[in-house]
Order: sequence, then C-alpha cells, then structure tokens
Amino acid sequence: MAANKAYQTYQNNSVNTASGGELTLMLYNGCMKFIKQAIKDMNDKNYEAKNKNIQKAQNIIQELMITLDPKVAISEQILPLYEFMQFQLKEANIKNDPAKLEEVLVFVTEFRDTWKQVIIKNRQQQFSQGAQV
Repeated sequence: MAANKAYQTYQNNSVNTASGGELTLMLYNGCMKFIKQAIKDMNDKNYEAKNKNIQKAQNIIQELMITLDPKVAISEQILPLYEFMQFQLKEANIKNDPAKLEEVLVFVTEFRDTWKQVIIKNRQQQFSQGAQV
C-alpha cells in the first residue's frame, strides 16, 4: 500500500516537473501502451476493456491534436495523420479489427521515436551552448 502511494507520488512529480517536450513524449508512450493493451483485450475477447483502452488512446490523440501550434508549418502535415489515426481507432473499435490498431501503433511509435530524437538533439544543443558560456 505504501509502495503504491510512493509510486503515485513519483508519477505525479514526473508529470509536474516535465518539460512540454517530455509531456508530449509521455503522451505518445501512454497511447502506445493503451493500443497494445487494446490489442490484447481484443484477442482475449474482453470487449469492454478493449473499448476503454481504445478510448484512452483516442483521448491522447485528441490532446495531441489540440496542442498542435497552427503557426508552425509542420502542424498542417501532422494534423491529417492524427485525424487518420483517430478514424482508424474508431474503425478498429467498431469492427474489432486488430490490424487497424497495429497500423495506428506503427504511426504512434514513429511519432514517439522522432519526438524522442528531437528532445535528445535539443538537450545536446542546450548543453553545448552552456559549455561555451
């Protein structure tokens, strides 16, 4: 019980102290987790759990869509991909189609991996600039 409370406190602190980029990375990781769980639920014929996990993934994609900055040109290219992922998640949920979940998982994984590289590159630039001062 105490270990669970400590872990919950750790998670809360992680979110509260994370940068915007780290929060986005957490969203991608969470989305991947929920999609993988939905695939497992679908295979286990646990349709109630599958529905909940797909909805959680949809909520994360929705949050990513909302946080896109329309002033940044790449947002115009990312938004249709997020919309496609939302559509595929809906279709997977309605048709119990794990292939559609797998397809979205590939997209989310690629976004996450790319975002992780951006964070790493940004940190390297920050540290190299700090070392020169």
